[in-house]
Amino acid sequence: MFCRQCEQTASGTGCSKQAGVCGKTDETAVLQDLLIHSLKGIAIYGKAARDSGIKDESVDRFMMEGLFSTITNVDFDPERLKQLLLKAYKIKEKIMADLDGADKGKSGKVLSGKTGTAALWKPSDSLSGLVEQGRKVGIKFPEGISEDVRSLREIILYGIKGMAAYADHAAVLGRTDDEVSGFFYEALSAITDDSLSVDELVGLVLKVGEVNLKCMEMLDSAHTSRFGHPVPTKVYLGAKKGPAILISGHDLFDLETLLEQTKDKGINVYTHGEMLPAHGYPELKKYKNFAGHFGGAWQDQQKEFPSFPGAILFTTNCIQKPLDSYKDRVFTTGLVAWPDIAHIPDGQGGKKDFSPVIKKALASEGYKEDVEGKEITVGFAHNAVLGVADKVVDLVKAGKIKRFFLIGGCDGAKSGRNYYTEFAEKVPKDCVIITLACGKFRFNKLEFGDIEGIPRLLDCGQCNDAYSAIKIASALSDVFKCSVNELPLSMILSWYEQKAVCILLTLFYLGIKGIKLGPSLPAFVSPNVLNVLVDKFNISPISTVDEDLKSALNG
Repeated sequence: MFCRQCEQTASGTGCSKQAGVCGKTDETAVLQDLLIHSLKGIAIYGKAARDSGIKDESVDRFMMEGLFSTITNVDFDPERLKQLLLKAYKIKEKIMADLDGADKGKSGKVLSGKTGTAALWKPSDSLSGLVEQGRKVGIKFPEGISEDVRSLREIILYGIKGMAAYADHAAVLGRTDDEVSGFFYEALSAITDDSLSVDELVGLVLKVGEVNLKCMEMLDSAHTSRFGHPVPTKVYLGAKKGPAILISGHDLFDLETLLEQTKDKGINVYTHGEMLPAHGYPELKKYKNFAGHFGGAWQDQQKEFPSFPGAILFTTNCIQKPLDSYKDRVFTTGLVAWPDIAHIPDGQGGKKDFSPVIKKALASEGYKEDVEGKEITVGFAHNAVLGVADKVVDLVKAGKIKRFFLIGGCDGAKSGRNYYTEFAEKVPKDCVIITLACGKFRFNKLEFGDIEGIPRLLDCGQCNDAYSAIKIASALSDVFKCSVNELPLSMILSWYEQKAVCILLTLFYLGIKGIKLGPSLPAFVSPNVLNVLVDKFNISPISTVDEDLKSALNG
């Protein structure tokens, strides 16, 4: 295996031994490489089909699910990956037949003048055979291309992986967009095209950011239409006596379904990780058994889950290897999977039957008494913040709010992330912190106070809610009649996996400059590509808190 798609990749260069830092085995890693290879084959024919007016929503959805399954900490199960690979081949064959049905011999013309390696792939009959195929098509394939071309292809690939996650979440709620769906074919087929120049690939990198902006807007609309606009809401960090279920991941539809199926059973439902912002949605917070939040960010689950006395449900990334002490209480659903862990399948109309999870919760110890805990506030998405925009603007004009700091992104276990805690602590009291994604768990339990009623810490939501931060910045730039780059706003970002990559590309597309990124720069960005990003967008790695804070305040 060789994988370098996440920030924690071994030695900052790439995981290349029998297991990745994330916990995936060599077998799982190369099967994921082969799945990407098979999706490229679908994309080559699928783009030609779309150009001919042939579209298939089921294929569009499979493209999203296939890409999403290869994101860090999603699918660790070789058997499930095998089934995806076999399905991918059948889908490719169907698209070829559709092309030939519309124009006899069209599928053969698609490969004219190209090697078409991905398009010609056929799966082995055995899992071991698939593994051997996967060893030949990883990110080091093909040989002979330049370091910069390989780097740009990886950036595009990881960007559309992240975008696929957002698109899939929206599709679960019935929202799709033809431009977004079509771009997966365009991007995947393009990174198989050896004729594309570095400049053309750079243009495609920015197009990932452009299309992802539309995708994030679509997801925001899907969430708010279904669950209402988030409102500032206090979330209890303690626990209530009784049976308990902990739900992790990002999927709000799964959460709604679980709340509905448990509302009359005396079971309290607690969020974990990126599910925390769900407490701000009116249509979710109405459930009386929606009890509170448990634990910190994803990387602490092996430390924290042994003490949770109920069932645990993972809806999406980020799952870690379940320990024996709680393994029998863990369930997965959707695209997330771990070998030998019970999986809740999709049900009729997309709704699932969480009876096994409920049964396990009722059979588990549960909380024998109430557990005291503090409260933190969530729900400062764009609608809530823009509702007090006039007051914010007045405070800025009066000099009472000097600067905004967007301190957000992914958390992780790798050393160096205490930087973000220290940075938040040292932000002057006349400045406001905007945060989102799981990086906030480094500091969201600290007391920051307020500025004349405006909280100094505004939690915009999940990484899925990055659109809120963009909309807030855009609205402020309109009010002050200046560009976002001219606002008193500094972006201090942390990244871990591929959803962070596509958000960063969207910021580049919007022309945002001066971003500080850490804890380390991506291993898949070549020196020359990094120089282009530095020259064009003035992006730079984090240094020390004092130096970066001084630079921001004097900027």
